[in-house]
Amino acid sequence: MRRLSLYRFIIPAMSIRPLSPVEGRVLATLMEKARTVPDSYPLTLNMVVTGCNQKTARDPIMQIDDEQAQLALDALKGLSLVFETSGGRVTRFEHNFQRVFHVPEQSAVVLGLLMLRGPQTAGELRINTERWYRFADISSVEGFLEELQDRSEEKGGPLVVKLPRAPGAREQRWAHLVCGPVDMALAATSYEAHMPGVGELSHLQGRMDSLEHEVAQLRETVEKLCTELGLSQGGQP
Repeated sequence: MRRLSLYRFIIPAMSIRPLSPVEGRVLATLMEKARTVPDSYPLTLNMVVTGCNQKTARDPIMQIDDEQAQLALDALKGLSLVFETSGGRVTRFEHNFQRVFHVPEQSAVVLGLLMLRGPQTAGELRINTERWYRFADISSVEGFLEELQDRSEEKGGPLVVKLPRAPGAREQRWAHLVCGPVDMALAATSYEAHMPGVGELSHLQGRMDSLEHEVAQLRETVEKLCTELGLSQGGQP
């Protein structure tokens, strides 16, 4: 039988302190796995650590050990954001994000992705949330982001912030505030780190030029064969 802790329902969002990076990663990992691998959820400590240390769909990539994960889980339990379940030989953990922060499912999905993958545009969030929740369009994602940004102080204050447009970027990115204020300089550095460098751009341009040349040669060959066979380019005699 699963044992639920009653205290998890009573802490209002305004009393939640900013989470540490490890606490944020542990919480977001639980939020992710609850949706993407429901058959394995709730998670054991080992599963939490494995999920936190994934090399894909994580920014930044972290290396958390069992002790760090357990300390984070204990701290999150104290905030009612995580609770234990019993009934098996191994203790398992569930998140309680929506009830504590008083946000709808869609907002929780957006926040979970921002906590796992770092700042993203509304378009990126819509793509990355496919396995969590299917938003109708980008405007619906933006609507929930704006609600989270305009959240009143009575409800705990804003949970996301829209970052200044980065040089060369077409869209502005959003970042979460669950772990406290965003370091704008660090966010800008993170964006630049994901942008291709001059050397890489030069290589890509060279590769594109080469492919365009190959396509032109293939077209010339096809036209020549069509002429020799008495065919039109559409393949008709």
